[in-house]
Amino acid sequence: MAKIIEAPKLYTPKENEMSLFLGGGITNCPDWQKELIELLKDTPDLVMYNPRRANFPIHDPNAAEEQITWEYNNLKDVDILVFWFSRGSLNPIVLYELGMWGNSSHRALFVGMDEKYERQQDVLIQTKLARPEIEIAYSLEDLSVQILNSLK
Repeated sequence: MAKIIEAPKLYTPKENEMSLFLGGGITNCPDWQKELIELLKDTPDLVMYNPRRANFPIHDPNAAEEQITWEYNNLKDVDILVFWFSRGSLNPIVLYELGMWGNSSHRALFVGMDEKYERQQDVLIQTKLARPEIEIAYSLEDLSVQILNSLK
């Protein structure tokens, strides 16, 4: 059974565990993280870092810095980067994170986007230029299959 670590909780994976970051939209987006977690939840020795909190303390002036720092540290340290571009938002932070962490490193990378995501061409071209081996997924099911196949 996979472990789910929700922001801002801390967890250091054990030596036998693979760590994965669920990078993608949170604000004005469907809860795609919940769907992908459901598809991957039975994977043994997998730790998924989920930046979407059940209750974000919007009135706490320190919450944003805590959230961004948590995401930064986990994006830097995980074994597998997953980026999902969902409908409902342009996902500007996700575009930045894909460029910084995904397309500029050589760690395992999986990229997917909703068929209604407005900036598909940008993601396609940038990823093709930087990481031509990456196959973009157009459903969370396909994205989960890519991830599961890589873990075998």
